[in-house]
Amino acid sequence: MGVSPAARVAVFASGSGTNLEALLTALETHPAAEIALVVSDRDRAFALERASRRGVATAIVTPDDWGAIIELLETHAIDWVVLAGYLRIIPPAVVQRYRGRMLNIHPALLPKFGGTGMYGERVHAAVLEAGESESGATVHLVDELYDHGPIVAQRRVKVQPDDTPQRLAARVLEVEHELLPEVVIAATEGRIRIEGDRAWITDE
Repeated sequence: MGVSPAARVAVFASGSGTNLEALLTALETHPAAEIALVVSDRDRAFALERASRRGVATAIVTPDDWGAIIELLETHAIDWVVLAGYLRIIPPAVVQRYRGRMLNIHPALLPKFGGTGMYGERVHAAVLEAGESESGATVHLVDELYDHGPIVAQRRVKVQPDDTPQRLAARVLEVEHELLPEVVIAATEGRIRIEGDRAWITDE
């Protein structure tokens, strides 16, 4: 029996790309997956620089170019799409094309503190203002609604009494760097199961 080819992953990122870096590092020696393309909506996103340093193909896609995004993904033979700090809403046609094969990471325990405007330090400020005792990170499958879709995995982070949005953000980000590669590896190994609005990782 031959060895199955590695799943090809496209990562969408709008900012510095630390989750992308964590993925690139985790997948360097993992046979099930490879980062084949990094897409950003900003030409100055440092995520593009991180990708170029690793020899990964990059593309800049603005809302005016959405009609070409499926063609771009198909040209690079993409199997999975990962949204890692990507701040644009993905068009429904792209979601439909990659339904069940598109993941997003969010810096809170969804369904709390998600939705329009809930990104970056705004999320952590809202957590603290609400007096929550814990926060964390969520990886979920993407559907047509913002920060919605079946939750695949979550990891919790305790809120400290002296936390600021910046301090909480730093601890949550550390957890994101662990959680996202674990979920992407499970996805590319075929270990994500979906039933209706539920999703989970199996040990098979």
